This record gives sequence, C-alpha cells and structure tokens, in this order.
Amino acid sequence: MPIEQLKDIVDYGVIGLLIFLSFITFAYAIERILYYRSIDISTYNHKLALEIDLSKRLGTLASIGSNAPYIGLLGTVLAIILTFYIIGDQQDTIDPGEIMKHLALALKATAAGLVVAIPATVLYNALLTKVDVLLSKWEIMQDEK
Repeated sequence: MPIEQLKDIVDYGVIGLLIFLSFITFAYAIERILYYRSIDISTYNHKLALEIDLSKRLGTLASIGSNAPYIGLLGTVLAIILTFYIIGDQQDTIDPGEIMKHLALALKATAAGLVVAIPATVLYNALLTKVDVLLSKWEIMQDEK
C-alpha cells in the first residue's frame, strides 16, 4: 500500500470518526431537549429515579466533549509522522511547499476535533443545568405537599 493511501486512510478515518461523534452529539442533545420538555416530574416519587431518567446520555456527551480534541490530535500526529516518512523517502527532491501543504492538512484533524468538542461541551453544560433546574422544581414540589 502506498504511503499516500495510508495517509488518506488515517486522515479520513479520524475525520470520519469525528463526524460520527458530531452526529451522536446532536442526536443525543435533541433527544434530551425533547425529553426534558415532555417530562412530568410530578409522576416521580423518588428524587433518584428522576435523576437517573434526567441524566441518561449526558455521560456520552461529556465523553465526546472531553475526548474529541484528543482524537483530532491523534489524527494530526499520525499525519505528521506519515508526512515525515514521505519527506525521508524523497530526500533528493524535497519541495518545501509540498511539505507545508502536508503539514497544514495534518492540522485539520485537530481543528475538526475542536469543532466537535466545543459544541458537545456547551450542550452538555446546558443540559446539565436543565437537569439541575428540574430536580430543584421536583424538590420544591415535594416541600409544598
């Protein structure tokens, strides 16, 4: 397998994984928002049961938000390693412009990781705030009984 094909597999594999994680992030966030709008907290007799239902899938969002930059960084490191291998393989005809192009393209994996991580973290924090509000409303409702 030529090294250029290997570089494309590493590059697009990492970008593909990050796109997949982005879809999961938005699907889970939309599902949670719709669930929070439809939940009737008065049907719960125990706070922990309510908390379990409210916090489903939030751990996944937190994991995506905290790990997406590392996945992007892994793609960048692998692409840079492959770029250095290409440079070492072509010692007699090294074109600085071509080297810079390969290194710049390698950095897109890190950028993609950040593009996935930032919304995931923002959505996680917003949903966690909503969970806290709903739990507080449940406690107020219990005190009024």
